Formats: sequence, structure tokens, C-alpha cells
Amino acid sequence: MNQTDRRPEPVAPEVPPAHRAAPRVPTGREAVPAGPGAVDLVVATLRSAPPQVAAGVGPGVAAPAARRRGRALEVAIFDAALDQLTSGGFARMTMEGVAGAAHTGKAALYRRWASKADLVVDALGSTLPPPTDIPDLGSVRDELVQLTAYLGEMMNSRAGTAVRALMAELDHEQVVPFKGFVLSRVIEPVTEAMLAILRRGEERGDVRRGAATSLVADVAPAMLLYRAKVWDGPLDTEFCRELAEQVLLPMVRP
Repeated sequence: MNQTDRRPEPVAPEVPPAHRAAPRVPTGREAVPAGPGAVDLVVATLRSAPPQVAAGVGPGVAAPAARRRGRALEVAIFDAALDQLTSGGFARMTMEGVAGAAHTGKAALYRRWASKADLVVDALGSTLPPPTDIPDLGSVRDELVQLTAYLGEMMNSRAGTAVRALMAELDHEQVVPFKGFVLSRVIEPVTEAMLAILRRGEERGDVRRGAATSLVADVAPAMLLYRAKVWDGPLDTEFCRELAEQVLLPMVRP
């Protein structure tokens, strides 16, 4: 047969880049080539591999979330604790559940909090609106309205909602671990602000003499806690204004 009669050998079609197999990367217990240049070969292969292959994650599988630390971890733990508390109640809340939702280990929680009650107290404190001093507005009515509005804001906050859930669920003995928190962060700041309003009003003459007492100052927080725990009524703007105008103001006027 003449050379001119030879047929050309078939040429394999070129595979588009998108369909080419990714370079194979040795993983697990697979042997890595030995000998000179083996390390350079592996490094070059990793550099040319897709990001998920180089990271040891298969295609279509998300890389594991980075573990939180410091303040970011604390915020995640508090968020998870309050979510479990308001959605399922204190009895169903678990340290394991909080750790899982915060993407951390249970041991990380127990290193800082001896019990879930301790964790809840810190979580509540992290989101509760800070105490506020009511400025001198020149009118006892305006100051009382502003104070009760602050009370409503506090009780409707995320921490306040959790406090209300605790109060509705727990009996007298179970609520003991949270009494100190409620007294120091809710009751005492409000009664102190109330006393300051009444004393200013006595000096201006729009509050009767002798009205600035702890008994009178306890009325506003007592009304809100009663409404939240016993009646389970709304603590909206209208209620807070009526509390100031129909209860507190008539009680202290000259």
C-alpha cells in the first residue's frame, strides 16, 4: 500500500474546560508520591484544584462555619438562650440546645455558667434597656408619662418579654434565682426615678407634700408586673399613658 493510501488516524475531540475532571488530590490515608519533586507536585496540584477540593470539601458541600470566639460567641449564646426561653419556656431550655444553636460545645457554656439559670440572668442583662433618669420637664404629668413609657419599652424589649415568660411559667420557689436581677435591673431603677419625679414635684408645688414615699413609688412597677403575670394584658403605649394619668397622677396631686 502506498503512503498516499494511508488513512489519517482519528483525533480525540478536545474536552471543554468546564467538563474536564478536576485534578485528583490525595486525601485521607492515600499514599503521596515519594521521591524528588513529590512535594512540589502536590502543591502544584492543590493550587490548580477548585477551592472546595483544595479545602477538602466535595463539590456542592458547604465548608464548615468558622467557630465563633470572644464577644461574637457570647452574643450567639445569649441569642440562642433567649430564643429557647421565649419559644419553649425555661423548663424545656437546655444547655445542649443553646450550645447547638450557637455552634459551640456544651463545655464552653459550663466553663462560664454553672447552670442555665446563671446563663439566663446574663442573657437578660445583655439586652435589657439600661436604667434611665427622667429629666426635669417642668410638669409632673409629663415626667410620669415618660417614666411609664420607659417601663413599657423595657417590658416589651426582648429581655422584658423573656422576663414575662419566666414570671408566667415559674412558681415562687423557681423564680428565686431571678429575683435579684428583676429587683436590681427593673424595680429599683424605676422606683428611684419615680421618687426623683415626686421630690421635684413637691418643690414645684404640683405634687402634694409627703407623696414621695417608697410605697407610692412601688405602684407603677407593681401594676406592670401584675398585668404581665396575672392578667397577661398588653403593655402598650395606651396602657402606659393611662397608668400615668389615671392612677399615678391623681394619687400624688395636691
